[in-house]
Amino acid sequence: MANQPMLKFTKVGRDMPTKRTADDRKTDFNEIYAEFAREKAAEQASRCSQCGVPYCQSHCPLHNNIPDWLRLTAEGRLQEAYEVSQATNTFPEICGRICPQDRLCEGNCVIEQSGHGTVTIGAVEKYITDTAWENGWVLPAKPAQERAESVGIIGAGPGGLAAADVLRRAGVQVTIYDRYDRAGGLLTYGIPGFKLEKDVVMRRNQQLEAGGVTFELNCDVDAAKFAEIRETHDAVIIATGVYKSRDLGLPEVAGFESVRALDFLTASNKLSFGEETAGYAEGTLNAAGKRVVVIGGGDTAMDCVRTAIRQGANSVKCLYRRDRANMPGSQREVQNAEEEGVVFEWLTAPKGFTSEGVMVQRMRLGLPDATGRQAPELIEGSDYVEPADLVIKALGFEPEALPQMWDQPELEVTRWGTIKAAFTTGETAMDGVYAVGDIVRGASLVVWAIRDGRDCAEAILDRFGAAHAIAAE
Repeated sequence: MANQPMLKFTKVGRDMPTKRTADDRKTDFNEIYAEFAREKAAEQASRCSQCGVPYCQSHCPLHNNIPDWLRLTAEGRLQEAYEVSQATNTFPEICGRICPQDRLCEGNCVIEQSGHGTVTIGAVEKYITDTAWENGWVLPAKPAQERAESVGIIGAGPGGLAAADVLRRAGVQVTIYDRYDRAGGLLTYGIPGFKLEKDVVMRRNQQLEAGGVTFELNCDVDAAKFAEIRETHDAVIIATGVYKSRDLGLPEVAGFESVRALDFLTASNKLSFGEETAGYAEGTLNAAGKRVVVIGGGDTAMDCVRTAIRQGANSVKCLYRRDRANMPGSQREVQNAEEEGVVFEWLTAPKGFTSEGVMVQRMRLGLPDATGRQAPELIEGSDYVEPADLVIKALGFEPEALPQMWDQPELEVTRWGTIKAAFTTGETAMDGVYAVGDIVRGASLVVWAIRDGRDCAEAILDRFGAAHAIAAE
């Protein structure tokens, strides 16, 4: 037992990588956490209890072999730790940065529930993969044999990229079609650099391209293009995500205009590539010197308030109709935002706009609704005006009407407009057409999109295998 590398949670306290001070970090878009040193990563990994039923693993959408790579890290076997991590997760360095570990793996850690503080799983995962990149252990796909089958993937977000990786490693020919000029989807243009540096995404894109994945960018898929893609490939994966912003349904007023969260974040992220959009240059998508109000309580709203702070806003407030305990966004992100100067106005909702800003009505929580959450109720006579120069609507996203856009009425959708697809395989009602990620689930987590992409790719490989068997007969 003298050389026991694990079970040190009773002697070693939980520790996170050093976080930059709020005054320092709100002046730039660099990541706010420092990297673990090798000794610190090993120390924190050694706190794992190696429990018989690893709830961290079962509550991870990818069912990552977390206890195994924690043990390997504690023993200093970092390349093996990376290989175990990569076996179930296409992008572990991305998940280590942006997954809500407090709700998934870390939130279900056994030693956390016993009062000793969770293992810092996300920080160790990030450290393992960053070390792997530094040491050249992350290699492009080199299939043992090329296959004749090809797959077209519409959408270069995490679901499409994950599927491409699995298929390409099996030798399938893969082409990804995307509307933007860079692959990555919301990883590239939605999530700010202080949570996910853009070079982290770009190097994965480059790795996929080096492994033989073809990218057709700046490609708006319409009915004719969809028909062409389906005709060209043996299978098609729809991984478009959900980009249609929800709206308040409130009329704008002369001289005052609200903006969509995605437009605001995209304009900011383009700056990190040295590109200035017209909206940013003109000031409509630039928070500098303004009183900013963000409407919403999810992770996108958190990205907006923290971006506005970094752009030099005079003040930033977030309106959310429920209280702190009932907001959908990460509590860790709320804390970071508050440290950086964001003010949260809980139990408030917009009623309309004036030339001075937002007409706000105060709310209270009533009886639970169908989801079990307490429904917000209006407090009569509580209206007030929140002064604002820039209002950002972060109300979530809905799917585009793909059957109409692509003239494919046989592409079945749910009552929410998401594509109907089989559980685990992603098969749709159209033969040879699959769907993964948010276009199936609705707006969800990156890690679920990765899971869907990997599962769908495996199902397509099974289909191709069956096709080969039939041909051989």
